[in-house]
Amino acid sequence: MTELKYLNKYLFKYKTNLLLGFFIIIIARILLLFTPGLIRESVNVIDEFRKGNIISIESVQTELIENIFLILLAAIAAGIFTFLTRQTIINVSRYVEFDLKNEIYTQYQKLSLSFYKKNQTGDLMNRISEDVSRVRMYFGPALMYSINTITLLIITFFYMYRQSPELTIYTISPLPILSYTIFKLSGIINIRSRIVQESLSKLSSFTQEVFTGIQIVKSYAIQKNKSLEFDNLSKKNKDNQISLVKMQALFFPLMILLIGISNILVIYVGGKQYLSGEIENIGIIAEFIIYVNMLTWPVASLGWISSIIQQAEASQKRINEFLREKSEINYNQNGLKKINGSIEFKDVSFTYTESNIKAIDNISFKLNNRKSLGIIGVTGSGKTTLIKLITKIYNIEAGEILFDNNSINEYDLECLRKQIGVVSQDSFLFSDSIINNIRFGKKKATIKEVEKVCKIAGIHNEIIKFSNGYETILGERGINLSGGQKQRICIARALIKGPKILILDDCLSALDNETEEKIIHSLKSVFKNTTTIISSHRLSSVQNLNEIIVLDKGKIIQKGNHELLINQNGYYKDVYSKQLTKKDDKI
Repeated sequence: MTELKYLNKYLFKYKTNLLLGFFIIIIARILLLFTPGLIRESVNVIDEFRKGNIISIESVQTELIENIFLILLAAIAAGIFTFLTRQTIINVSRYVEFDLKNEIYTQYQKLSLSFYKKNQTGDLMNRISEDVSRVRMYFGPALMYSINTITLLIITFFYMYRQSPELTIYTISPLPILSYTIFKLSGIINIRSRIVQESLSKLSSFTQEVFTGIQIVKSYAIQKNKSLEFDNLSKKNKDNQISLVKMQALFFPLMILLIGISNILVIYVGGKQYLSGEIENIGIIAEFIIYVNMLTWPVASLGWISSIIQQAEASQKRINEFLREKSEINYNQNGLKKINGSIEFKDVSFTYTESNIKAIDNISFKLNNRKSLGIIGVTGSGKTTLIKLITKIYNIEAGEILFDNNSINEYDLECLRKQIGVVSQDSFLFSDSIINNIRFGKKKATIKEVEKVCKIAGIHNEIIKFSNGYETILGERGINLSGGQKQRICIARALIKGPKILILDDCLSALDNETEEKIIHSLKSVFKNTTTIISSHRLSSVQNLNEIIVLDKGKIIQKGNHELLINQNGYYKDVYSKQLTKKDDKI
């Protein structure tokens, strides 16, 4: 129960509903326990009539009818209160499920990118869905039936002991055996539940990965291989599930056996006591049999409840592992809110902890407000990493990053990122309409604002040719668009927020030179009022910018404007000559 202590805060949050549910359960159980007493009286009346102690058949019939009416009334009232119990305690479990999912989702958003590199998407999804559902069962049925069982046991024991202390002891004697069995089996169930959840996470991760990369799977014709892998994972999950179910299956037969033993003891011991005169009337035996059978499901449910709690414990442990993760990034919600647009790197270095690769090595540069910077370099030179450091996706290991002469750590990170428009290499689009994907940068943007930025990004004319125009629904990751179309929609999404700093990270790579030149030309009006950074392999994307830096192995090896760099021996001049030659060859 150690892991489930995390949920105690919800017990306090919804204490009113839970206390009300507890009170209703007590009333429902008391009403239900009128029945055995009324049946005892009915049996006694019949027995007295059989013995001749009561002569009038009419009085017997009258009392029996009255008892039947009271039994029905008590059952109806108990049913109503049981319904109200579900409306309080079960509803609380849904509230907790809602709160816990939101808490996990919020935590997921806070965690740094390194966390997502270590964990698979399928596992993340499994913890926020399957694991939370198991925890909800602990807060709902398990809690409700636990209170119900404890209440019923206490009240029933009181009623039984009042009638015959000795018979009560014999009747409940199998219960300690039951408790010990549950204790032993629960530990095994806990272990097997954890194994089941882990195997399910692996299966979910594998499935999610295959469906995400379905185009690659089909293009390489490896469907059979992937099917075999899926089959192996499914078999392992099936075996783990069966192993768990086998252990859970021991509970109910064991419960029925122990309840049967209790019934035998009631009949045997109660019969002997009645014959010896220790029990005044035979109705008590009937009453005890009903008590024992009333306890059948509550006592049997102890095994089910124990199973639920053990599964919830295993699931909550998995959830807690992520909830206890500390983000490497400090959001500093009380920090500075606004920026003008100047950026400065002072001796900045950064190393990826997973691979120990030094991606940025002692870089320094300054970009004034409303000026532009181009970043050139071979693949793996550190261009994308440098851009991620600007938006504080990672913490730097040395040096300092400044905005308007203030350290990046002094800013409210959420506010800072809202003022930076980034178009990354991966043109990610959501499964929604085109207009909503663009409005992702500004929720309340008008259609005119959307059309304006789309014209700048050079995608407007293509969008209006779609049958539903801007309302066209995109497939997952925008699969029904070309690479160039996705890139331009992403540019429009960044522009619509009116960023103080605009960053284009090799986001024109899927476009031909002519389209690229048109977009760069259209963006010039934006560059005038925005600090701009463009990372690219093509010099045509950066040659008109105020300054250009050339990266190699995380270091700046060249710096200057286009005119300076083409007249300087080095990487920039070599690439310029090669790209110019290719352009002449095409002509």
